[in-house]
Amino acid sequence: MADSLGNSFLIVVLPLYIASGSVAGGAFGLTEALVTGLILSVFGFLNSGVQPFAGRLSDTAGKRKVFIVLGLVVLTIANFAYSFAGDYVSLLLIRALQGIGVAFTVTATIALVNELATAETRGGNMGIFNTFRLVGFGTGPLIAGAVVSGGPYTLPIFGTLSGFDAAFYIAALGALVSAVVVTIFVSDADETDDTEATDTNDDGFGIAVLAHDDDHLLDPVFTLGVASLFMAIGIALFSTIQPEINARLDQGATLFGIEFAAFTAAQVLLQAPIGSASDRLGRRPFIVAGLLLLVPATLAQGFVVEPWQMVGARFVQGVAGAMVFAPSLALAGDLATGGESGTKLSVLTMSFGLGTAIGPLASGYLIRYGLAAPFAAGAAAAAIGAVLVYTQVEETVALDRGPTAAPEAVGESSATESGASADD
Repeated sequence: MADSLGNSFLIVVLPLYIASGSVAGGAFGLTEALVTGLILSVFGFLNSGVQPFAGRLSDTAGKRKVFIVLGLVVLTIANFAYSFAGDYVSLLLIRALQGIGVAFTVTATIALVNELATAETRGGNMGIFNTFRLVGFGTGPLIAGAVVSGGPYTLPIFGTLSGFDAAFYIAALGALVSAVVVTIFVSDADETDDTEATDTNDDGFGIAVLAHDDDHLLDPVFTLGVASLFMAIGIALFSTIQPEINARLDQGATLFGIEFAAFTAAQVLLQAPIGSASDRLGRRPFIVAGLLLLVPATLAQGFVVEPWQMVGARFVQGVAGAMVFAPSLALAGDLATGGESGTKLSVLTMSFGLGTAIGPLASGYLIRYGLAAPFAAGAAAAAIGAVLVYTQVEETVALDRGPTAAPEAVGESSATESGASADD
């Protein structure tokens, strides 16, 4: 939560920092708006691109804590460095460094949550973890706006501090607090000490694309990653086209903010209980139902005519997202054996991050065809995701015994994949 709060500060602060005239030098021949988008987007693309490597490294090392702390230290340095950035090149490089730090932190953290969970609590633990991250992500922008507008500040030791520098220091402090807390209170799970992730059907980074059996075409974790990508794209369509939405609904920034927050509110309220329910009732029904619910919830946003209708559609979209994300992580965690948690789960976190980067670009392009066009495309993607999960992913929860990796879902036992004999 502390890390996520500090990170979300910059979503608000960086555009304001660039617009304030504090950044000098050339903008690569781009407009200020476009270079701002480039600086913000490079984080998502680089973060997503590095995650498979980071997950594979932590699996190979059999350690998670060292990668979490390393990523948080890198994030601390990057957040602090913003206070010295005076040109676009510096901002771009720092944003890239920040993306790399988060990639190592997220993959190792999700893997460790998975390995510290029991088979009966994995869904609930994933839900709790996502809830705290969402709380940090949701409150960060609110605090950041107040911090920037409240500056400059006069401090006894540091002297006069601008609102921007104060925000950068708070973001750095959030990452540093996270690193200290993890160092003191977190230990690696025993099961990763002597294991090394391998896979007989991957692209060289431990990510399998094709299924290991004759009943399915795609690997179940890869399928969940594709579904997460489609879900994230649909969720991220909203923010880029704020002017068009406000014009359609005859509203201002305040109502748009409420509509934006409705999605996060649903996620915060429901991630943990839905995750826990998936431990008892199965993962796959929630994922498929959530993707199907995303279809009308996303499509409706292109046709509503009143602000309250948009609030309702966004809230339902948040409910659908909660039904997909925590159970998907738990199902992938059920399948991640033999120290593969980092690699397997990085597929989902990478896909979600990539979707949040693609979504704004997609809506910015499709809006030329009308307000309904971006949301219709997002709804269609969610429907495709539902079909893929329904046809390519098997349940991993035996309702009479609790979660267990279903043989038909992975095609082969983890022992066979790692080169052990069938008798083992």
